[in-house]
Amino acid sequence: MEDRKEVEGTANSNKSDQPSYTKKVLIAAGIFIPIILILWLFGVAFKVLLLILAAVLVASLFRGIAGYIHRYVKIPMGWSLLASVLLVIGFFALAGLLIAPQVGDQVNQLAEKLPETIQSAKEKLNQSPQGRKLVDQIPENPLKWLQEKSDVLKQSMGVFSATFGILTDLYIIFFVGMFIMAQPKPYQKGIVSLVPLSSRGRAQEVLDKLGSTLQRWIAGKLFSMLVVAVLSSLGLWILGVPLALALGFIAGLLSFVPNFGPLVALVPAVLVGLMEGPNTALYVVILYIVIQAVESNLITPMIQKQMVYLPPAVILIGQVLLGILVGGLGLILATPIIAIVVVIVQMLYVEDVLGDKSTKKGD
Repeated sequence: MEDRKEVEGTANSNKSDQPSYTKKVLIAAGIFIPIILILWLFGVAFKVLLLILAAVLVASLFRGIAGYIHRYVKIPMGWSLLASVLLVIGFFALAGLLIAPQVGDQVNQLAEKLPETIQSAKEKLNQSPQGRKLVDQIPENPLKWLQEKSDVLKQSMGVFSATFGILTDLYIIFFVGMFIMAQPKPYQKGIVSLVPLSSRGRAQEVLDKLGSTLQRWIAGKLFSMLVVAVLSSLGLWILGVPLALALGFIAGLLSFVPNFGPLVALVPAVLVGLMEGPNTALYVVILYIVIQAVESNLITPMIQKQMVYLPPAVILIGQVLLGILVGGLGLILATPIIAIVVVIVQMLYVEDVLGDKSTKKGD
């Protein structure tokens, strides 16, 4: 009898020592909620850093132009910066006056013709067994399908969120870029001051290298976009494809995003080409492949020769990773982010830690 009481007492004590279900839930929540908050804050902070990087690219563009003006026109740097801003604004204003009305009209026509183009493409594809299989994968109403997917698209744009809107983000990028362009020294000194005294000279070297790398990259990329837009418009016009100017403008704009941008730009061009016939659509594909080959094998190497070599596979992996983590802005800024990482690793780890100076440019 006494043994039974001891067993029951032991069982009761064990039950009392075990935490209740509610207590377990609270403990789990106390562990996971802080982790989720930290990850969320990291994501928000990283998106803000992407905005800052975009602003730095804007500042790099203006300071790069100002540097050429200062060097060759021999006017003070302050006036050179003002001249660079006026030149860029004037260029876009002139382009807007000369090209924007035509591009706008053609873009509107493209939007109006898109349903007809898709229907025409379906009819042509239905003429072959392979084409019918492909048609089965196309939504019945592509425009409605795109509209339904718009929420997903907005979420994928990351920092270009509904909270602020694209125009507000662009406003922030532009004016932060203007502040950095006008007075970069306080920001540089603030970063360098975080480094030990013995390493501040090297830190300044790294910042100068990063600045020159970004300047050359953004200048080269804008030149690349212009070349793609001109070649695409001219090639489509020669092929007799309607709306050549609008399609070329889209191709140049989307070429800012390596790998993915040209593929997206190809879709409307092929659809419009299909309205003229399968052969025209095939010629459009060949044209875009040739232009992409010129951009990849001539223009991009010329740009990278002035900055750092970035293997195509590394760029693609970085785009996928940043696109998943932070959405569209990460995808757009993947290449300059990778360039920054490569410069930092090369200078601070390969050269300083490993002592390998052979990777320096010119060796």
